[in-house]
Amino acid sequence: MADVRKAHEHLLEYGAAPVGVREVVAESWLRSVAAGVDVDASRAPITLSSHVLGEYRAEHPLASIVPLLDDVLGRAAEDCDSVMVIADERGQLLWVRGKPEVLRRAESIQFVEGAQWDEPHAGTNAPGTALRLDTPVTIKSAEHFVRPVQRWSCAAAPVHEPGSGAILGVIDVTGGRDVDAPQTIAMVRAAARMSESELARRALIAASRCPAQAGRADPARSAAAAVSLAGLGRSECVVSTGTRTVRLSPRHSEIMVILAACPAGLTGDELAYLLYPADVISVTPRAELVRLRALLGDHLLASRPYRLTCDVASDWAAVSAHLAAGNLAEALRLYRGPLLPLSEAPGVAELRGDLHRSLRAAILHAGRPEHLLSWTRARWGADDLEIWQRLRTVLPAGSPLRPIAAATAAKLDAEFGPAAPRPPGAWPSHR
Repeated sequence: MADVRKAHEHLLEYGAAPVGVREVVAESWLRSVAAGVDVDASRAPITLSSHVLGEYRAEHPLASIVPLLDDVLGRAAEDCDSVMVIADERGQLLWVRGKPEVLRRAESIQFVEGAQWDEPHAGTNAPGTALRLDTPVTIKSAEHFVRPVQRWSCAAAPVHEPGSGAILGVIDVTGGRDVDAPQTIAMVRAAARMSESELARRALIAASRCPAQAGRADPARSAAAAVSLAGLGRSECVVSTGTRTVRLSPRHSEIMVILAACPAGLTGDELAYLLYPADVISVTPRAELVRLRALLGDHLLASRPYRLTCDVASDWAAVSAHLAAGNLAEALRLYRGPLLPLSEAPGVAELRGDLHRSLRAAILHAGRPEHLLSWTRARWGADDLEIWQRLRTVLPAGSPLRPIAAATAAKLDAEFGPAAPRPPGAWPSHR
């Protein structure tokens, strides 16, 4: 691959990656530039000092499976003169395992316990990029954004919490060119899936040993295990019950979204009003609810009023929660697109619009280049004139991204004028 400086300058000047640069790397380089990462000088900061690291690690959800990962992945990494790393959901390295001489070499790039290796702080790297994209990633030597890190290659995969699907952290193997082999990412991915299975097994054992605590739960909502819903950027919801995963029809997806937003329940007429944008009088959701109950089970869906009888976690609620907590970076990372973008159901459209507008407004208010850039790189934000104008104003005068932002804003202004951005759901989903 060409020199990374020349490659990313080519990307910024021409809007396309030069030959030999993968799209996932080019996108990450753009985010690294927007975050102000220096290609020559940036070093991952130490965000967990030695006197707090031990206590923080002991309380982390992944602490219980570290011995298992040491045995399964750590030994294999050592045999390849590599290090095994377990980081938290923010990219902070909690455990770094390897031979002493390899660990000493890793110290030269501050790849050490307590350092934060997310993209905004360390540029393109496998742990940070895997967290940003929520997918397994291999970053080969010259694909790293920061030049001193280019002697290394790394492969990483995120680990999710059973049930909710939230990211708990990331598992990584970092070493020499041997890490580039497809077998490495396959091994890391398998270790991540094994970790999730082990966490789920331990959670079931803990629940079976604590019947008294289970008895304190709300009896109206304890008849079923928690349900996890994914509907952002999708035309249909995916429902996970802990034992199986089901892709719903568009209408059943709309029903689940609306019922999840109304835990107290709805009458048939209320549900019909939120489902059907036209003639409510001549339609009834009863038949659809019968089919949905047959699909999910009587224990998950009650009637009179219609309601879900279990705790519900959803990807759109997770985004809202992070927004409310002021964690904009995590909210933006979890936002896969508008909620059920093809749905015309009034109840879904209102939820979709509220979340989309809230996230967009928070990005504009914060004015952080990496957040603005991330929005413009998504299909729902590519033509957002106001976001491009804001990006143009907040980027430093010497930033190579500023001319691109200015040119794009001028182009959109000439084409569309000061019109408001398209409403969420006005474009097709790619899923």
